[in-house]
Amino acid sequence: MTPNRLTSTLMLTLILSLGLVACGISPTPQKPKVALVMKSLANEFFQTMQKGAEAHQSSNGSAYDLLANGIKDEQDVTRQVQLVEQMVAQKCDAIVIAPADSKALVGACKRAMDSGAVVVNIDNRLSEEVLRERGLKIPFVGPDNRKGARLAGEYLARKLKSGDKVAVLEGAPGAYNGVQRKLGFEEAMKSGGMQIVSSQSANWETDKASRIVAALLIEQPDVKAVLCCNDSMALGAVAALKSAGKTGQVYVIGFDNISAVQQLIREKKVLCTVDQHGDKLAVYGIEYALEVLKTKQSPADRETPVDLITEETLK
Repeated sequence: MTPNRLTSTLMLTLILSLGLVACGISPTPQKPKVALVMKSLANEFFQTMQKGAEAHQSSNGSAYDLLANGIKDEQDVTRQVQLVEQMVAQKCDAIVIAPADSKALVGACKRAMDSGAVVVNIDNRLSEEVLRERGLKIPFVGPDNRKGARLAGEYLARKLKSGDKVAVLEGAPGAYNGVQRKLGFEEAMKSGGMQIVSSQSANWETDKASRIVAALLIEQPDVKAVLCCNDSMALGAVAALKSAGKTGQVYVIGFDNISAVQQLIREKKVLCTVDQHGDKLAVYGIEYALEVLKTKQSPADRETPVDLITEETLK
C-alpha cells in the first residue's frame, strides 16, 4: 500500500469512528485483560488451576483475555511480587491472585489497586490484619480450609482410637490456608482424643516432607497417622513410609485432591484428601473479577465448596 493510500485509509477509519460517536454509537469496547497469578506451577494443584482457567477463557474468548503466570518455587515470594508488578505494567484490568505469602503480597496488591486494577484473592487468604493496616478491602473467593481439614481429620479419627499418636505436616509458616488447615486437623484430633506428638512445617514440599517423616518414624515408631496440609507433602510421607517398610501401617491424609494422591487412595496408601476444586477455583475468581468490573460493586468474600475424597467417593 502506498503512503498516500495508507494515509487515506487511516483518515477514513478516523472519520468513521467520529461519525459513530456523533450518532451515539460507541466503537466496540476493548475486552478486559485478566491476570491469574499463582503459586508454584511445579505443584499439580496449580497446573490444574491453570488448565481450568485457560479452558474457561477459551470458552469465553469474547468476554476477556487471560494472562496466566506462576512461580517455580512455593517460597519465591519476591518473584510473585514481580509478577504482580508486571501485570500492572501490562495494564491488566483485573488480577486474580493465589498469594505465596499472606502478608508479603499485600503491598503489591495495593499498588495494583492504586493503578486502577480490580484485585481478587483466591486459594490462600491475604492477612486480614495487614489489609486493615493498609486500609484495604480485597475479596477472598475460596474454600473454608479449616472446615475442609476438619472433614479429613474427623474421617481419620474414626479409624483411630483415643490416645493414638499422630503428626501434622504444616504448610509454609506465612500461608493463611496452611494455618487454617493445621487448626482443622488439630480440632479433629483433639476431639477424638488423639495425641499430636509432632507438628512441623515442610513448606508444602514433597522432599522436605519425606525427610521429616523419615526422622519422625525413628523418634516416634508407634505414630499412627500423618496429617499433611497439602497433597505434595502427602506424597513425601508415603515415600518415607515405603523406605521405612511401613507402607499400610501409618495412615496418611492430604489436602488438594491431585491425581497422584487419588491413585494412592485407590492403592490404600493414602486414606483421604480434600477437594477444593482447583480446576474451578481460579474460574470462580475470574468470574467474580469480571462481575466487579462490569457492575462496579463493592466486593465481598465468597465461599467455594470443599469435599472429602475417600476410596468410596472415587469408586
